[in-house]
Amino acid sequence: MKNIFLTGRPGCGKTTVIKKTIAQLGKVKLKGFYTAEMRSGGIRVGFQITTFNGKQGLLAHENHPSKIKVGKYGVCLKDIDAVIVPSIRPDRPTSLIIMDEIGKMECYSEEFKNAAVQAMEYDAAVLGTIAIGGTPFIESFRRRPDIKIIEVTRDNRDHLPQQIAEIILKELGKK
Repeated sequence: MKNIFLTGRPGCGKTTVIKKTIAQLGKVKLKGFYTAEMRSGGIRVGFQITTFNGKQGLLAHENHPSKIKVGKYGVCLKDIDAVIVPSIRPDRPTSLIIMDEIGKMECYSEEFKNAAVQAMEYDAAVLGTIAIGGTPFIESFRRRPDIKIIEVTRDNRDHLPQQIAEIILKELGKK
């Protein structure tokens, strides 16, 4: 299966598994994004976006003046569309697209949802994270027959990067 998505409770290590997997892939041509918590005084205040070509943006922040809120966080649609969307649009010679994550905040953007579907339909492998539940888009994405979903737990997170890297390298070797 060329498309692998990690799921699990917040803080279980999904993004860490992705980063460790990428480290084991060598010189695979990849693109995409990952998210990271923003903290102030040890308290989470928002989420930052970083792409693999070095662009950064704001996913959401408790002080962001947005009409779109997820919990206490104002969602920054402008950065989702300007930073995330170009990072997951498929192109040559990309072999792997990273999407961390398909979650409620990202799904407020129609451009993001369209780009995520385009990435899945491209011939590159996709490695990402996906929310446990949420919007109808998330639920329909989870039901796609062309993805394998792996739940990340404290028990399996240390050995998953090697297993996932082996799956991806085998899949890329078929091309």
